[in-house]
Amino acid sequence: MDREQRREERRQRREEYRIRWEEQRQQYMENAPRHGHGWTGLFIVLIGVAALLHASFDDLPAWIFSWQMFLIALGLFLGLKHGFRGAAWIVLIAIGSFFMIQEFYPDLAIRRYFWPLLLIAAGAFIIVRPRRKSWEQCMRKENKANAGNTAGAATNIGATGSTDSFMGSGETWSKDDFVDSTSIFGGDKKILLSKDFKGGDIVNIFGGTELNLTQADINGKVTIEITTIFGGTKLIVPANWEVKSEAVTIFGGLEDKRSASVMNSGGDKVLLLKGTVIFGGIEIKSF
Repeated sequence: MDREQRREERRQRREEYRIRWEEQRQQYMENAPRHGHGWTGLFIVLIGVAALLHASFDDLPAWIFSWQMFLIALGLFLGLKHGFRGAAWIVLIAIGSFFMIQEFYPDLAIRRYFWPLLLIAAGAFIIVRPRRKSWEQCMRKENKANAGNTAGAATNIGATGSTDSFMGSGETWSKDDFVDSTSIFGGDKKILLSKDFKGGDIVNIFGGTELNLTQADINGKVTIEITTIFGGTKLIVPANWEVKSEAVTIFGGLEDKRSASVMNSGGDKVLLLKGTVIFGGIEIKSF
């Protein structure tokens, strides 16, 4: 088998892997909203039940209704909602558990160690932060496993659409078709250049994300799943896009700052927003 045939086979495998990866992403985005609304409703019901128990029974332990337990419950909620992907749920559970220990063992005086440990955790997160694999990364790994000479096949692989921000901020450019952003005590600014944008997944915990889509393009309807808790999401979209929202907002809101003529354009390019916003907001703008 000559070099041209091997190169063509690698190209075909790469294309097949890209198609499978996009199909899995699309399937996740289609199924996530149904499960997401269910988890959101269950979380609100549990908060209501806890408040009812607290008002009805004075002899229940106080730690059950503490802010530390709220953070732990919120972390579990996010973990279940997103299949325990990303780091947001881990951070919330860790912070809640840290201060919960202080309530049970007041003599330990561990609060003085919070900020040093937080800085250590932030540094470790930056070094070994988990990144979700894009199809390009998977193909790079597959090419290395199946061929000895894969430098040419992986030369044009670009940056991934996955970004994790912990107590920091930055602006990145991406040609990826799927945006995946997690911001915890920080911010993420991303400019997308994809001409076949497929959607995304955004998580903000005490942080924010700014997504500039003015140089991107979509075909038909795409979905962005947004989970924001004590934070905000800013979307800058082209004027010819129609934006629809099915997001659940609790002590938060969605503000569309575009003109009425733009919002009622009725075009075939539709950006659908789904997810949960608690003590936060979503802002939509067009230039």
